[in-house]
Amino acid sequence: MTHGNLSTFPSTTEINSQNHLVIGGCDLVDLAREFGTPLYLFDEDSLRRKCAEFRDEFTRLYRDTLVVYACKAYVNPSLARIFQEEGLGLDVVSGGELAVAQAAQFPPERVYFHGNNKGPEELDLALSWGLGRVVVDNLYELHLLNDLAVKKGRVQDILIRVSPGVDPHTHSHTTTGILDSKFGIPIQEGLAEAAIKEALAAPNLNLLGLHFHLGSPIFELEPYRQAIDITMTFAAEMQDKHGFQLKELSPGGGFAIQYTADEPPPTVAEYASVITSAIMEHCKEPDMPPPRLVVEPGRAIVGQAGVAVYKVGSTKDVPGIRRFVSVDGGMGDNIRPAIYGSRYEAMVANKAGDPAQERVTIAGKFCESGDILVKDVDLPHAEAEDLIAIPASGAYCLSMASNYNVAPRPPIVLVKGGSARLIRRRETYQDLMLCDL
Repeated sequence: MTHGNLSTFPSTTEINSQNHLVIGGCDLVDLAREFGTPLYLFDEDSLRRKCAEFRDEFTRLYRDTLVVYACKAYVNPSLARIFQEEGLGLDVVSGGELAVAQAAQFPPERVYFHGNNKGPEELDLALSWGLGRVVVDNLYELHLLNDLAVKKGRVQDILIRVSPGVDPHTHSHTTTGILDSKFGIPIQEGLAEAAIKEALAAPNLNLLGLHFHLGSPIFELEPYRQAIDITMTFAAEMQDKHGFQLKELSPGGGFAIQYTADEPPPTVAEYASVITSAIMEHCKEPDMPPPRLVVEPGRAIVGQAGVAVYKVGSTKDVPGIRRFVSVDGGMGDNIRPAIYGSRYEAMVANKAGDPAQERVTIAGKFCESGDILVKDVDLPHAEAEDLIAIPASGAYCLSMASNYNVAPRPPIVLVKGGSARLIRRRETYQDLMLCDL
């Protein structure tokens, strides 16, 4: 990996006259001094630009498109309000994410509820709030949701999540559209057809359409085309056999971002072109009107807008093997390298314009040999008190963060126009013991 490439950082990133990294008009050295480290920041301009890019590129080609942010990448009330202002919906997968949407006073009709094992309490909460769509993942949920809707005297709009059996060629832990997956009802062997029949017969469910999700991050375009072809062919068959009308179709999300300088993803425009053209190819006949398109970017909205900032502590030279540079965070706030083998870039934020002098491995402080954030990155000489900035940290780092070793999770600031707003404070040791008896 190379040092000094800003392509993986937020769009407002620059290097100032003091040789410091600046994002959203804020000097990272000043931010670290004010808020401490580890520290996560989101660049508000980058967030809003990505929301607009997805909204504009898809609606330009397919007017009836709703962009729904996948909260599992990371959400809190402040970010949810930004997504609301940008006209997006929310894709939630738990009662907790649903509670965040409620706290942000998000319009419930623009919220989609996903998950392979939604509990009765979660579904009851969704029904009570008047949530827009429940994406039903299995027959057990179909029956449970209908029973709960009957008791509440309301009819709930739903989509059915099908599994098209398409491999997107991403990490096995994040591949979700193949047959051997816990998610979705397989189209093969008539299983999805049985779900369609039961949903149409359920008195308190209104089946609007189909959903699938292939995995994440997906750097290839063809899997989307294949899965849409399979799913819409299936929808046409269900229309002929059972009178099912496909009013909504969601190909999920999974859109990739650039984590390293040598691996650029497709553009939003390229994703939009493939997805919309594949749908329109099936809507040439008058008996198959174009459905509403629902796309669910998560990582692609927040990933590159987020940056993690750490302080260097100890270093360790192993002659002939490597130099370890240890920082004050690690797998507690970013477990992706440990479980996915994820690769990142890094910069020394207080020496941002200096040339690379050494190849180092950035290690975390947690009690695991696998707690490595970035392996073999070329940096200027890094020593105690220097700041390490790791870009493309906005997705899944914070949402998967833990209190391993009873470590408080870091604060989060939103930067824009030279000012920083704290949107989540640093946890304290007392916070971590609040639930202990």
